[in-house]
Amino acid sequence: MTAIYVLHENEEWVAPLRAAFDRQSLPFEEWHLAQGSVDLGEVPPAGVFYNRMSASSHTRGHRFAPELAGSVLAWLEGHGRRVINGGHALELEISKVKQYAALSAAGIPVPRTIAAVGKDALRDAIRKVGAPLILKPNRGGKGLGVQKFDDIASAEAFIDDTAFDAGLDGTVLVQRYVQAAEPAIIRNEFVGGRFVYAVRVDTSDGFELCPADVCAIDDAPTTPERAKFEILHDFAHPLHARMEQFLAHNGIEVAGIEMITDASGETWVYDVNTNTNYNPDAEAAAGLTDTNRSGMGALAEFLGGELAGLRHLAAAE
Repeated sequence: MTAIYVLHENEEWVAPLRAAFDRQSLPFEEWHLAQGSVDLGEVPPAGVFYNRMSASSHTRGHRFAPELAGSVLAWLEGHGRRVINGGHALELEISKVKQYAALSAAGIPVPRTIAAVGKDALRDAIRKVGAPLILKPNRGGKGLGVQKFDDIASAEAFIDDTAFDAGLDGTVLVQRYVQAAEPAIIRNEFVGGRFVYAVRVDTSDGFELCPADVCAIDDAPTTPERAKFEILHDFAHPLHARMEQFLAHNGIEVAGIEMITDASGETWVYDVNTNTNYNPDAEAAAGLTDTNRSGMGALAEFLGGELAGLRHLAAAE
C-alpha cells in the first residue's frame, strides 16, 4: 500500500503532523535520518515523500543528518518518486547564501549581505557593510548564532575573540541591519506552493524566532499586551506573488518565508524555512486548531491529496 513518508531528524517537531495525519486517516511512515544508510541498489517504496530536514539538526547532535537526507533524496528522485521539498530545497535550507541568490534572482529584496570566510575577509566585509550590522552563520537554524552590532569596533572584537565560531561551513554572513518600523517580523506560511497565512512574530526578545512550542526559551520575558506569535487575518502583501513564483522555480512546496519592513515602508526578505513549523497557541487564538486551515491541517490535506493522486494514476495503469 502506498503511504506518505516523512523524512526528518526531530521527533518533537513531527508530533503535530502525526496528529493531523490521524485526524484525516492518512497512512504514513517516518524515516528518522539522524543516522543510517542508503542502499542504492534497492528500489524505494511507492508513495509521497515529504522532506522535513532542518538546518539546525546539528544543535540536536545530528551533525550529518542533512547530508544523509541529501543522499536519500537523490536516491528517491533518481527513481522518479514524488518528493515534496526535494534535493534543491534542501540545498537552500542549509545555505543562506544560496537562499539569497535565489531570492534576488526572483526579484525579491534581501538586505545587503557579504559572505566571508576567514577573519581578514570578515573584517573587510564588516567595514564595507558598516554599522549597524548583523553577523550570522551561513548554516544556522532557529536564529541561533545571529548577533547584532551597533558599531564596527565591537563586531571586530567579536570575531577576534578566541571563542568565535564561524559555523559549520566556515562561512559567515555580514548583513546590513534593517531597522524595523516596529519590533516584529512577518512569517508567511506556504503549503503546496500557495500562501496559507501570515504570522506576526514579536522580536523584542531577540532572534530565536522558531514558532514551535519545543523552541520556546524558558526565561524569555513576555509582553502582556501582545502574544509573541499572532496570526494575521486577511493579510496580503505585494511580494506574495513573487514568493510563490520563487517557490515554484526552486521546487519548494512547503515553506515559511520571513520578512521585515523598515521605517520607510520597504520590505526585505531575510530567511526561507523549508522545514516550517507552526505555533499552536497562535492557531488556537485564531480558531484554526484541529482544522484544515491550521498549518499542519493544511499540510496533511495537501500530502493526502498528492497520495490520492498517485493512487488514482496507479489504478488507471
